[in-house]
Amino acid sequence: MPRTAQAQLAQNKQLVLTKAVVNTANYLDLPKGKLAHILGVSSATVTRLYVNSYQLSPDKKEWDFAVLLVRLFRSLDSIVGGTADDAKKWLGSENKAFAGKKPVELIESTEGLVRVVNYLDACRAVV
Repeated sequence: MPRTAQAQLAQNKQLVLTKAVVNTANYLDLPKGKLAHILGVSSATVTRLYVNSYQLSPDKKEWDFAVLLVRLFRSLDSIVGGTADDAKKWLGSENKAFAGKKPVELIESTEGLVRVVNYLDACRAVV
């Protein structure tokens, strides 16, 4: 693949993930400050994400956190049948699987985000 085609593909991936993260945060009503904390970036960076003047970089940790957040959305969305209100309720409700903690609180730490994603993936895979 020519170098310019590779660069364009990389740029497209960045654009797609950046838009997916913004859409996920909007869908789940995650405030910009919480999104900044989840991604490990500043609030100013999140503001730039929203106005398309910054794109997530695959060379930074923010990329990995963004991928996990989108995975969380995809699993939760499939479980609640595409109902945003139910997804928000699930995130904001105490959960016995998380020792009575709310998933929305857990996802602010790396360990919590991974734990919630793994839980949702496991629930989604049950047949």
